[in-house]
Amino acid sequence: MLTRSALIYLSRHEGLKEFAAHFRPFQKMTTRFVAGETIEEAVVAIRELNIAGCSASFDHLNESVANAEEAEKEVAEYLRILDQIEKTGINSNASIKLTQFGLEVDPELAYKNARTVVADAAQRGNFVRVDMESSSVTQVTIDIFKRLRSEFGLNDVGIVLQSYLRRTYADAQDLLKIPARIRICKGAYNEPPELAFPDKKDTDENYVRVMQLLLSSGVYHGIATHDPKMIDATIEFAGREGIGKEAFEFQMLYGVRRDLQHQLADDGYNMRVYVPCGKHWYPYFMRRLAERPANIWFVLKNLFKG
Repeated sequence: MLTRSALIYLSRHEGLKEFAAHFRPFQKMTTRFVAGETIEEAVVAIRELNIAGCSASFDHLNESVANAEEAEKEVAEYLRILDQIEKTGINSNASIKLTQFGLEVDPELAYKNARTVVADAAQRGNFVRVDMESSSVTQVTIDIFKRLRSEFGLNDVGIVLQSYLRRTYADAQDLLKIPARIRICKGAYNEPPELAFPDKKDTDENYVRVMQLLLSSGVYHGIATHDPKMIDATIEFAGREGIGKEAFEFQMLYGVRRDLQHQLADDGYNMRVYVPCGKHWYPYFMRRLAERPANIWFVLKNLFKG
């Protein structure tokens, strides 16, 4: 198996994209998990998801933002995305990463850029989710989200938390006081054991604890997982507590466990699919694998599932 360092090395050489894309297995993997390089291609993919009973979240890929000018271009892309969502009538909101908006250049720049996008979405009656990235930016991401939430409504902007971080349950308790709409996922970055649970068992236990906290809050949250055990735990808890299917949504990534996506939608659960697109798919895809090299086997395994 390729090592993490090898995958990171490859991710920094986007010139290899054209070379790698000529290999059929690689091409099959990327087209399965990335909706395309253009907004228009993603719109087509989202329309197909809508037909299957799933909503979507538009995720524009770009992991190479290094200055204010590039961050402003990302803002312009997201404004175009929100415009296309409205014009085409697809059922989709938008997900943003603060590093795309200049977080590593200047947190204030990232806040202002994110505010521009959230304000546009709110004016259109849409919703923006602020994604969570590595632990090095967890606190500043929460801080910026809180500023946005103080200016916009509960149904205008939300945030993501990761169950593998030891701090997450306390963060969820704190954010629910605002309140906030939260997406809980397991997390996939390579974090030190003092910050993140090294064992899957502990991550899963924390996921269930946070999920139960969220569902009990009366706020509409996103339960993001491809793990059947976590899905079953969510359904069991909601049923036991009398929490209706309309009170929350399951979330999954584009191309991952489509069989489960369709099953949950058919069973009457709200199902949202995160749809990544953009010309910078190569570093996104490689870095995703690099976060945990075991994801290579996860990706390959899912090629043969629904």
